[in-house]
Amino acid sequence: MSQLRLNLLTGRWVTIVPDRAKRTTDFAPRATQVESDPNLPCPFCPDAVDPDPSLTEVLDGNGDWTMRVVQNRYPAFVGDETLSVRNMGPVHVMAEASGIHEVFVFTRDHDDRLERFTDDVIADMMKTLRARFRAHNEMPNIRYTQAIVNHGREAGASLAHPHGQLLGLPFVPGEILEEERAFERFKGGCIVCTTSDVEADGERFVLKNEHAIVVCPYWSSSPYELLIMPRSHCQHITDCSDEQATGVGIAIRDAMRQIVATIGDVAFNLVFHTAPAHHSGQFHWHAHLFPKLTTAAGFERGTGVMINIIAPETAAAELRRASVKR
Repeated sequence: MSQLRLNLLTGRWVTIVPDRAKRTTDFAPRATQVESDPNLPCPFCPDAVDPDPSLTEVLDGNGDWTMRVVQNRYPAFVGDETLSVRNMGPVHVMAEASGIHEVFVFTRDHDDRLERFTDDVIADMMKTLRARFRAHNEMPNIRYTQAIVNHGREAGASLAHPHGQLLGLPFVPGEILEEERAFERFKGGCIVCTTSDVEADGERFVLKNEHAIVVCPYWSSSPYELLIMPRSHCQHITDCSDEQATGVGIAIRDAMRQIVATIGDVAFNLVFHTAPAHHSGQFHWHAHLFPKLTTAAGFERGTGVMINIIAPETAAAELRRASVKR
């Protein structure tokens, strides 16, 4: 039977409809080719012609970069102006899209994958990520930084080379404002801490290590959705230690290994949610991972109520079995 479940972080309802998963067309095979023209040279590879200068980079013993952050060639946000809203007419309000848009190249290897990264690579990745967050926090026009990874064409990737993006915004986006309000109104302490305690070793539990726990959240809006929660209560990703951040990164990698073992090479979005710059209220940084297995249709677009055809309890059980098989 279908169920409505409330996402306490956003205040939005989701619908769990497991009977619909029996349809053979539920999970279409993903497009293996990401680039529109695979014959074009990759701008992130070491032999790229006219490579972009690094904002920061990790070097090996020979002085060659192993990962680096560069400016996005086609930025959605650019400029150092603070947000200035202008009324252009009775129903027209605009502001300049100032801010920062960076690309985080995780590896020199064009064909590498997140689930294959070693612990050392994960440590460098999380250390670099936190360094960019700190740099953004020092910029007076940046109110919030969104870190994302899009893997696969269905997830919005335009290049196959493993990379992420960091977008420094002159405003706090609505999704984060909703989560801020959720932390403030929750009466049981911290939502994330409480979720970690309640879901640990339960039917929606996926994996854990010393520094993080991963679950298929009770209110999963899509099949095999994951919530990655640091076990240490820190509002911002920059507040935790290198060791704690590395533990969270390792949990993300290990969860991806279980997803690949369960459903194969799937497109996905990975998003980090952290407290806004100069935040003074309640928050607990965390990450969401969304495998792109279904498409939002008219009902979802019209109502904002997502339909999930795989119950999180079922998804978590399958992912745990994949962990046992490894």
